[in-house]
Amino acid sequence: MDPNLRFGISQRQPFVQRFLLWTELLDPVYLFISVGKIENSRQLLLTNEDAPTLYRDDQRIREAWQRSLSTVHPDNSKLIPALFRPAAFMPLVAPLVFLSMMPVKGIKSMILPQVSLYAYTTAFTITNGNASYSHGPVERTLLGTGVCVSSTLFGLIPHFVHMRYGLDNFWIRKALPIAILAQVSGVNVLASRRLESIRGIEVMDKKGNVIGHSRRAGEKDPVFPAKSAVVWGLKTGLYSSDNGTDGAGIVQYISPSWTDTARST
Repeated sequence: MDPNLRFGISQRQPFVQRFLLWTELLDPVYLFISVGKIENSRQLLLTNEDAPTLYRDDQRIREAWQRSLSTVHPDNSKLIPALFRPAAFMPLVAPLVFLSMMPVKGIKSMILPQVSLYAYTTAFTITNGNASYSHGPVERTLLGTGVCVSSTLFGLIPHFVHMRYGLDNFWIRKALPIAILAQVSGVNVLASRRLESIRGIEVMDKKGNVIGHSRRAGEKDPVFPAKSAVVWGLKTGLYSSDNGTDGAGIVQYISPSWTDTARST
């Protein structure tokens, strides 16, 4: 069994603990860590049966878990591309959110930030989503393209409304973009992972044995990330519109699939 998957099964954590664990994976070092160090860490976890229970007590085991969880996908044991690892999310998304909330000066300044934001978040969601369902690269590409285009169009609604009606009220002018960002972020996650509910994802017992595929589990799997996306959108929008911070208010956006609650029965 993949070490990351074993960790997810043994560590059935509530939201707060999952969020705290997520923050531990945001160290930029994990973007540049060598393949050799990752393999050594995973080998240590594979050879130590008590590794999941020693996460908090053994510093060496803890570092090995952090390296593995932040760089390797649990469903296929493949390295996650550096641009789509948890540590890359905030540095890349925060500036795009800030730009998307700025007053527009032309058609390019209105569209490009939205396209860039949702192109990245869509790719991030698909890359880190469940990979146990049957799929091909073409259909995932088509799905991602459709989700990106539709998310961009919905993300442009506040600008269109402002151009059409003026929105002289300060509070409406500030609140509308934030509300749209939060809602579109949540829908973006659900739409990007739509194939999971259509095809069904693997369901395992507590020992990690696959007992079948479930569409119901596929429907449940993206719910937690989608809710987190809504919170992320609200937090980021408030920080961006109020003081232009670089993402200090961002909370978890996509939960890596090793934390998904629908993984075992």
